[in-house]
Amino acid sequence: MAAVHSSRPVFSQPRAWLAALIIGPLLSGCFSGDSDNNSSDTSTGTINALGISGLTYQTASQSGKTDANGRFRYYPGETLSLRVGNLPLAEGVPAQEWVTLLELFPDIRAQLTTPTADEEGLSTHTRTEQRLLENVSLINLTRFLMALNWTEHVREGEGIDIRDRVIQQLNTALPELTGPVDFSVTTSEFDAAGNNPSPANQLLSAICFYPEGDELCEAPPTDEEIANAPDRPENEDQWDPDIEYKQDLEAKKQRILAAARSMEEIDAEDARIYLTRELKRISTIIGNRFYLDDDIARTPASDTRIKQVKVRRIGGNADLADIEAITTRPQDVVLHAYNWQSAEVEYFVAGPAGGESEIVISFLPDNTYRWVRKQLRVVITN
Repeated sequence: MAAVHSSRPVFSQPRAWLAALIIGPLLSGCFSGDSDNNSSDTSTGTINALGISGLTYQTASQSGKTDANGRFRYYPGETLSLRVGNLPLAEGVPAQEWVTLLELFPDIRAQLTTPTADEEGLSTHTRTEQRLLENVSLINLTRFLMALNWTEHVREGEGIDIRDRVIQQLNTALPELTGPVDFSVTTSEFDAAGNNPSPANQLLSAICFYPEGDELCEAPPTDEEIANAPDRPENEDQWDPDIEYKQDLEAKKQRILAAARSMEEIDAEDARIYLTRELKRISTIIGNRFYLDDDIARTPASDTRIKQVKVRRIGGNADLADIEAITTRPQDVVLHAYNWQSAEVEYFVAGPAGGESEIVISFLPDNTYRWVRKQLRVVITN
């Protein structure tokens, strides 16, 4: 399993990040901004299942921006630092094939490796994940990144798309904030609006999610400008296309204000739904890499010899860290033993012809905290 680090995510802007900003452009390379040190033996990781593009990353040997699919390069054993523009998000994150937002927080990351039991008594990671989705810092960070998506909502089947135009505006606004963006504060503090908006809302209000030059990126007309504008004539034939009337400015102001984003538009449930979707997708991808020798085993009632079913991996060795198994009808099919090193489960039939049972196998592949579940149906024949 990947080593767990104890450092917490950094949300201020230390000098180390300033140095990274200065040398970052000098290190850009061919993989969506990767460093020139990259070579064919580097590994590729992805932020979340469907990716978060536009994040700046740094490992000991690699640097750049996550590409359109949220991918980055690393060497096994390295740790990862992430920023959005000049805003630090996390550091010391173990670089691996899948890095979810849960793993950006050391306290959450440590708990992911402790499975919980399901109704059948088998280990599962999904309940642990769901419990950890209540973490306020995680939810605030997730909502913030969702708010930076180019389109207003992160649609199902799509990743988060943080474009250069958004990052440029974010970087311009960062020095003007009244305080640091702190994901650990309460939801009400993080979402504060009105006359004393939170730093997160200050950033969002400074970003226009439309092409440069779009009317919606202009400053809204002031009350004074609206008051001093002429009223639109009642007779439409008398309207002058070169004049912005009071009614025109009022409508323009409303359009611009409505186009501005704020943290209140994405709530905690939106974030949990998004994270659950991403986590489930990764589990499915990992699970699809493994299979059993058979889906159905047919054994005569007279054959009580010990049988084996083996966990296999497509294109390689199973390489398990742990394994568990149960039989749903122990009066018909009895478990004899299971072993993670051999990736095998042994069983024998004990019931009459016509009986059957399912052997449910839960196993933990190396280099992940995610448990995979497979089933073998054992049918007792004449």
